[in-house]
Amino acid sequence: MLGLLGKKLGQTSVYDAHGVIMPVTIVLVGPNRVLQTKTAESDGYNAVQLGFGDQKEHRVTKGLLGHFKKSGSTPVKRIREFRDFTLPVKAGDVIGANIFAVGDFVDAIGITKGRGFEGVMKRHNFRGGDATHGAKGWRRRSGAIGQRLFPGTVMRGMKMPGHMGQVRRTAQNLQIIQVREADNLLLIKGAIPGSNNDYVVIREAKKLPKGSERAKRKIALQKPAEAPAPKAKAAAPAKAPAKADAKKK
Repeated sequence: MLGLLGKKLGQTSVYDAHGVIMPVTIVLVGPNRVLQTKTAESDGYNAVQLGFGDQKEHRVTKGLLGHFKKSGSTPVKRIREFRDFTLPVKAGDVIGANIFAVGDFVDAIGITKGRGFEGVMKRHNFRGGDATHGAKGWRRRSGAIGQRLFPGTVMRGMKMPGHMGQVRRTAQNLQIIQVREADNLLLIKGAIPGSNNDYVVIREAKKLPKGSERAKRKIALQKPAEAPAPKAKAAAPAKAPAKADAKKK
């Protein structure tokens, strides 16, 4: 599975080939340095370890510094493994936006914006209490949370006020609108989790939309070869006509 580490730069709008405007997110996805390649024979599974974002040597531990020097790479800020990487690479290689093409569908993984402590109306989209007919002090509250009878406790998982945001989320099936190889930029249709300048992971879409070109190619590769048509059986010889009835006496 192809994938890259990147940084979300911001949002804008672009026109496609038909003159239709669409919102896109700009992601810097390179250079990604190959730090290590793992195989089933040596490590028990196939994977590629990528690094992104330059880092100063004095801010890296000695163990990581030796790992970087072993692969011939400079220190990086972020490291990520991608299992079953379909592109043949080796330690020391540098890859970027050119591993994807316009029209591909990808998944974007990031950490959502932190919202702090929020109530149930903003955090869970509750309707709130009535503002009239004798209701007092329940405009933005959740109402009863316990049980009237036994055991009379709050159920586990009850939606309540609390910390909102700063969780890992995946936006699936986002289409690549432009690939700017010289700048290592991907323009991806739609929104991506996280704030500007946050680190994100861009990988091949696990759930390809039906009708997309990649989905058609995947189905064609998985489709078994058609079995040869069975040979037609030889036609049976025509039966001899029945003998004429014996002459009546």
